[in-house]
Amino acid sequence: MSDSRSTFPILGTAMWGWTVEKKICFDLLDTFYGRGFREVDAATNYPINRQPEDFRLSEKILQEWIAANGVKDLKIIMKVGSINNMRGPENNLSKSFLLMVLDEYQYLFSKNLSTLMIHWDNRQQVDEIRSSLEALKIAREAGLKVGLSGIKYPEVYATLNREFQFSFCIQIKHNLLHSDYARYAAFHKNADFLSYGINAGGLKLDPEAYHELSSLKARGGNIGEEHPIVEALNGALQKANQQLHIPRLSTFNHCGLIYAACHPDIQGILIGTSKVEQLKDTLSFMELIRQHDYSSFYQNLQQIAQLHATG
Repeated sequence: MSDSRSTFPILGTAMWGWTVEKKICFDLLDTFYGRGFREVDAATNYPINRQPEDFRLSEKILQEWIAANGVKDLKIIMKVGSINNMRGPENNLSKSFLLMVLDEYQYLFSKNLSTLMIHWDNRQQVDEIRSSLEALKIAREAGLKVGLSGIKYPEVYATLNREFQFSFCIQIKHNLLHSDYARYAAFHKNADFLSYGINAGGLKLDPEAYHELSSLKARGGNIGEEHPIVEALNGALQKANQQLHIPRLSTFNHCGLIYAACHPDIQGILIGTSKVEQLKDTLSFMELIRQHDYSSFYQNLQQIAQLHATG
């Protein structure tokens, strides 16, 4: 069970090379690393911007920063399986392919590689999934953690794991509009959960805060239409700031961070900021969550989420 006082940040790279240029990526890494944090999330298909020439660009930016700074103590989570960045389901999760990318990422990232995750698996075939897990077993024997992200049939993995006994790290989308936590019920007692998408694709409470490179617009969302949850959250924030003895709350990001950090089974939160000031604010706010009691506001957020959940 997680404790909001110990939930750790993970720097996300999904928008690197897309809406976040390389210089900003370097600045984000400088800031994150300088604050003492080491966990970085990556994937072969980042950025998923449907530009074939940008396939694997995000990881290349990360490699350049590591080389420029001589860093050897990152904890990189690498999600593998996708064979392009076109936002489709195409992947290769065969044992031979997974072992090939394991070798490649061990070479590219050396000691900075911490976790290998199977990414975007829509399969239900037991024999095929067992073969993939055999590759993860070799990764574990090499000293890596292993994990799952975007698994359509987690119950199949759970059944097979009786044989392999993995201590999985599992990434789940978890925000005020949607949470995959319930789908992974078979792992609730024996896995480390990491949340991503806490800002629901870039949703903001202030319509004036959107800009041309906002992630919500880049992902195809309508920045000109206010989501129904915004009014409810603004009301909850106003009430909390007036009645609760906690530091002032003001953004959807603050709400998303509390909603993830106070969840009893979430150990880490992926942070997908595109500006250094956003990153600093997020890291500082996570420190406030460790220092103050946000349980009452968390309960309000749970009620709001139940009313506005999309799935």
